[in-house]
Amino acid sequence: MMPEDEVNDSPIEEVRLTVPITDDPTLPCLTFRTWVLGIVSCAALAFLNQFFGYRQNAISVTSVSAQILVLPLGKLMAASLPRTAVKVPGTKWSFSMNPGPFNLKEHCLITIFANAGSSGVYAVSIVTIVKAFYHRQLDPAAAVLLIHSTQILGYGWAGIFRKYLVDSPYMWWPSNLVQVSLFRALHDVEIRRKGGLTRLQFFIIVLVSSFSYYIIPNYLFPSITALSFVCWIWKDSVTAQQIGSGLQGLGIGSFAFDWATVAGFLGSPLATPGFAIINVLVGFILIVYIVLPIAYWSNMYNAKRFPIISSHVFDANGTKYNLSLVLNDKTFDFNRAGYDSYSKVNLSVFFVLSYGTSFATLAATVSHVALFYGRNIWQQTRASFQDKFGDVHTRLMKKNYDSVPQWCLPVSWFWLLERHCMHAKDFTAAGLNVISEMIIGYMHPGKPLANVVFKTYGTTSMSQAITFLSDFKLGHYMKIPPKSMFLVQLVGTIVSSVVYLATAWWILSTIQNICDQSKLPPGSPWTCPEDNVFYDASIIWGVIGPLRMFGKLGLYPGLNYFFLFGLLAPVPVWYLSHKYPEKKWIRLINIPIIISGPSAMPVAKAVNYVCWFSGTVLQLVRVQEV
Repeated sequence: MMPEDEVNDSPIEEVRLTVPITDDPTLPCLTFRTWVLGIVSCAALAFLNQFFGYRQNAISVTSVSAQILVLPLGKLMAASLPRTAVKVPGTKWSFSMNPGPFNLKEHCLITIFANAGSSGVYAVSIVTIVKAFYHRQLDPAAAVLLIHSTQILGYGWAGIFRKYLVDSPYMWWPSNLVQVSLFRALHDVEIRRKGGLTRLQFFIIVLVSSFSYYIIPNYLFPSITALSFVCWIWKDSVTAQQIGSGLQGLGIGSFAFDWATVAGFLGSPLATPGFAIINVLVGFILIVYIVLPIAYWSNMYNAKRFPIISSHVFDANGTKYNLSLVLNDKTFDFNRAGYDSYSKVNLSVFFVLSYGTSFATLAATVSHVALFYGRNIWQQTRASFQDKFGDVHTRLMKKNYDSVPQWCLPVSWFWLLERHCMHAKDFTAAGLNVISEMIIGYMHPGKPLANVVFKTYGTTSMSQAITFLSDFKLGHYMKIPPKSMFLVQLVGTIVSSVVYLATAWWILSTIQNICDQSKLPPGSPWTCPEDNVFYDASIIWGVIGPLRMFGKLGLYPGLNYFFLFGLLAPVPVWYLSHKYPEKKWIRLINIPIIISGPSAMPVAKAVNYVCWFSGTVLQLVRVQEV
């Protein structure tokens, strides 16, 4: 029997209900099946996500698809491969292609492999804008080094905070519990009811049906990806188009019959905690349906000269900004004389608001974490240094497996902890791309390439650290040896980086006028929505610079007050939560999430949000019926 002091469980109820407190350290992990299925899954997801990422309605194929699909393949390999040992030529090493039944730990490592392929490679956007927007040549070797260095940098950051964000039982990463539940469901013995289907049979039917249906909205009938009653009724009214269009307007009355519209930019709403969805909904309504119309129809910042929602940059006359007049073609830097004789950069009023809310979200994240989690962070910091940290899952991991050495890099401790605490507990995280752009923009104005590279290193290292820590937490729950997880993550990162870059290079070289909507054929899906925003940001922060945009030389210095607003906004919620502790719902009000509600726009469109919320409501109704 276990000692009495070890028979406790996680302090988080959701974890107690989902994660088992047992472990079998004899199960093989890094098997031949793990390597083959893991690398294939990683490469396949990397290719699919990059290929469809250039399209108007991007398809995001997550690791959950591979998680389910590899199960029958793993069982097939276990039933058919020989069990005799295979010797590695020239060494004393040998391995078995079939060490026994396909087990849960192999399955988990393959999923971590697949997650590396589905997470995206942010630096590919640099390759895209250089080749497709700035129309310049790029050395493939330099691109490879850029991709690999940005992707791997996050390991050092993750290593620093593993104790805080993996070993800590209070950092429970809600999305991982979905996968833990799925693992248990798939590996539990299931007897098919007469006339019914097993979970795996049901998944295969849904998989085939969904991919078959994808042909309809994306090839045969693309218009059903965004429909609007308002636009149909008042088809000749500009105001009606601004209000009703799900792609270019507020999206009131818009809808779609394409799941990619729901989950393509915002992810599946089915794995997002309910309180987070409500906070996003409140933020979306306040900013898009209240603040934005007031700002636009009151002509704030000459809003009526420009589209109501757009990520593009304009001159003072409302036409597309002529970048060639302010960018030296030979030196690829800012042409001040051309700028002074041309025009300042103007933005749509929504793009102005999106930058303002980005500033506020950064400040609100600091304030929210300090107020709500500051004492907890300090206690966990002291506990981690005294090695008194953890629950039954942490003790099992420390008892049965060696840890990965604490390799790390000199990095920004404060921002990483702030951001990861938000993600690990509240299922959201404030992006640091804006603050990175601002820093390098003031340091080296007029250098667009330097700006995007600095931003990528700052942002990708953070996002990669989150991915690594999330995978480590999944392995922590599933009792996977840390060294095996680290090796799988490292190999998966390298494989996915190569595939993402190769896929992007191939598409950019074969599709004529890709990303240029003015030159693409009507209805072409190759519009590159994310890369368009990335390119416009390189103009705003890199070519022109923050001083001429948001400083005393620009049109939008007032946006700096959003930092102050964000810093103060969480204070009333914190005060009320302490004054009325019996009202638990007050603590669920998350100001950073509310402020960043429509943060996926203008890459995502209003119809994506409307359908995302609608999909959540329909799912809740379905659950109540069941």
